[in-house]
Amino acid sequence: MNKIGKTGIVVVLVMVVAIVMVAKHKKTSEAPTISNNTGTGTGTITFSDSDSEKPNSSQQANKPLPRLVDLGADKCIPCKMMAPILEKLKEEYAGRLKIEFIDVWKNPDAGKKYGIKLIPTQIFYDPDGKELFRHEGFFSREDILGKWKESGYDFSESAESTSQPASD
Repeated sequence: MNKIGKTGIVVVLVMVVAIVMVAKHKKTSEAPTISNNTGTGTGTITFSDSDSEKPNSSQQANKPLPRLVDLGADKCIPCKMMAPILEKLKEEYAGRLKIEFIDVWKNPDAGKKYGIKLIPTQIFYDPDGKELFRHEGFFSREDILGKWKESGYDFSESAESTSQPASD
């Protein structure tokens, strides 16, 4: 077989492998994994940007909260490691802190909207929506709570006003 024929076969094989890989990735990314998949790319780790937090009173229900947005993917290892941490924070600080997970593999436009470069990325916002801090990679519970405290939000049980910035 001549050199052009061999090159053609290699090119065709590479294309077939690429097509199979894309089809396999698409098939696995559509399957629900960790939990409730809303199909929108958000909420794939059992929580989303819904108002499912349980505020302590009807006044808190309408009150803007500090917010942590975690952009990742349910198939990413560091993102999977963060999932239980974020779920626990969401439960413990319901009504005081809003937690949102966005799967950027299922919702690539969200990644562009937030200008992320890698996953996971955590973005901390004050109640007015102003970005306070951004972190890339795994972020432990202690580091998350420490960053909130450093930003003026003390969510510890002993804090008097847990969702208000500390005054100087």
